[in-house]
Amino acid sequence: MVERINEILSKKHQWLIVLLVGILLMVIAIPSEKKEDRGEPVEKVSEKTAISSYTTKMEKKLEKVLGQVVGVGKTRVMITLKSTAEKVIEKDDENTNQSIEEEDAQGGKRRTEERNKKEITIYEGRNEEQKPYVKKEMTPEIEGVIVIAEGGGNPTIVKNITEAVLALFDVDTHKIKIMKMNQKK
Repeated sequence: MVERINEILSKKHQWLIVLLVGILLMVIAIPSEKKEDRGEPVEKVSEKTAISSYTTKMEKKLEKVLGQVVGVGKTRVMITLKSTAEKVIEKDDENTNQSIEEEDAQGGKRRTEERNKKEITIYEGRNEEQKPYVKKEMTPEIEGVIVIAEGGGNPTIVKNITEAVLALFDVDTHKIKIMKMNQKK
């Protein structure tokens, strides 16, 4: 009789363990709260912020400079970028070239060339904080410039503003637009 009771208890324990494992699997499979997708990674967001900051800084500088020119008056500037800033990473290059010419007994010739290129990125900092060594950082390329100025209706002023923008930025003339500012009453 004791054996029968132990057998029934062990079967109950087995069923209880199977039931608990099933509940545990269900809890793991069903998420408790929905996680929001916040969009872009932090690096992309900070990169966009840096680009926006660069653009705003350049616009303000151009507004300030043009505002000091006689006849231009108040200005508003908008700059658009073609590309983002680019960082050139320092790399150690290893190139090997090997050329072998063979001639067999029947007069046949064979030439074998082997070229290998190996690039190793150079890092700076300690082991925990290693970052690639940036050899050069290139500023974003400017796509176009719009200048709205109080003196934008005068052809001489428009020419002077266009020449100033050409001197400061590597932009084609057809990508520079100068307009007259709307006079508020």
